[in-house]
Amino acid sequence: MNKKELIKELIREGFSSDIIKSFENVKREDFVNKRHQGLSYENNALPLCVGATISQPYTIAFMLSLLEVNDNERILEVGSGSGYVLALIHHLGRNLRIYGVERIKELHERSRESLNGYENINVFHGDGTNGLRIKAPFDRILVSAAADEIPSDLIKQLRFKGAMVIPLKNSIVYIKKESGQNKVREYPGFSFVPLIKGGLV
Repeated sequence: MNKKELIKELIREGFSSDIIKSFENVKREDFVNKRHQGLSYENNALPLCVGATISQPYTIAFMLSLLEVNDNERILEVGSGSGYVLALIHHLGRNLRIYGVERIKELHERSRESLNGYENINVFHGDGTNGLRIKAPFDRILVSAAADEIPSDLIKQLRFKGAMVIPLKNSIVYIKKESGQNKVREYPGFSFVPLIKGGLV
């Protein structure tokens, strides 16, 4: 499958024009391993290094559609990997402040190189389950690995009325921070690498 065919598939799935344009504007081959570049536009996850993958384009598009990025927002991605999703987010709004946290040093360094020129994106090496207190609060938080439970630090760093999209086991969960009880929606049927607390490498 080439890029044009992938875009057509995402259009058939009904994703918004903003989501489609973000995929059109970002070269996935810049964020995958060299030996997998010929597979860049297959609608599949691809391995990056031990314990890390670049997610399936459909899954990314679905999560971004739930996230509903707006102009002027502060956004955090936990488990930012090679930086592909951060680059897609960049094209979803104006005046965005975008931050990534990645625990694997190799990926952290690679993503910084791949994102060179994106002045509004900053990537940190750290434990994403702790969020990124120095840049909080966030309007949107996207978690790109599966947790067993929702990290309390991420909820604390989410702005009131802000939204988080996080894989929980084999589901994707949308959380909107409200007064009293948060609004929660669950979408089953997905698979992710696990979100690991600590264990910086």
